[in-house]
Amino acid sequence: MGRITARRPVVRIRGSHESSRPDTLVVEEPLEIRVNGSALAVTMRTPGHDVELAHGFLLTEGVISGRDNIAVARYCDGVDDEGQNTYNVLDVTLAEGVAPPEPGVERNFYTTSSCGVCGKGSLDAVRLKSRFSPAGDDVRVKASVLATMPGTLRESQKVFDSTGGLHAAGLFDADGTMLALREDVGRHNAVDKVVGWAASQDRIPAAGTVLMVSGRASFELAQKAVMAGIPVLAAVSAPSSLAVDLADESGLTVVGFLRGENMNLYSHTHRITR
Repeated sequence: MGRITARRPVVRIRGSHESSRPDTLVVEEPLEIRVNGSALAVTMRTPGHDVELAHGFLLTEGVISGRDNIAVARYCDGVDDEGQNTYNVLDVTLAEGVAPPEPGVERNFYTTSSCGVCGKGSLDAVRLKSRFSPAGDDVRVKASVLATMPGTLRESQKVFDSTGGLHAAGLFDADGTMLALREDVGRHNAVDKVVGWAASQDRIPAAGTVLMVSGRASFELAQKAVMAGIPVLAAVSAPSSLAVDLADESGLTVVGFLRGENMNLYSHTHRITR
């Protein structure tokens, strides 16, 4: 797994028994995303699929609309104390004619792994107008098909099995086929990686799909789904009030507490057939 996991010593206490042993932890490192040579954002992420992460981040921030908007993405020289490349600086060169990010997109300080919108000046800066609104998407998904997605997602979380410390996001077809899965220490990064995968496959807008996430459905995850043209967002935990408000406005179906055959439908419930 390379730099995705790391070994650290741990003292385990189990009742009256104590032991020392190495433990496997998920790696968390910063990634600086630059556009045309200028720093745009720093996010704490699990290394891997960094180009997809950058593609997804730029798309959900409204900077690009697809992979054709990017000429090249490459790692810059960033070295550790031993002179080895850290692969923690990624520079994206926009295609000719693509406008650079607006000033409101630039983040004044780093994005933490738990909060993707930290550093933005106001909520208005987050309410981006999607080029791919899901409102007109007439996809229908059977409730029985939705019920299978959390299990499929969990079974595919290979790194979670060894660390227990990762969020997951998966993109599914309406028939329950999983198209892509990505894991990351940050839930918003996992979604950006999935959206970046869709962009790399020319599947933006991601019509007729379901975005399944392993945690809660926050406002930012709803925003990312809307920006990518994803019509259904499903989560094993609760949505936030702001996520549902955004979903109501934009035509996004939000499903929460998806556990087995049980689920709550919060917005545009007509897409889920019972």
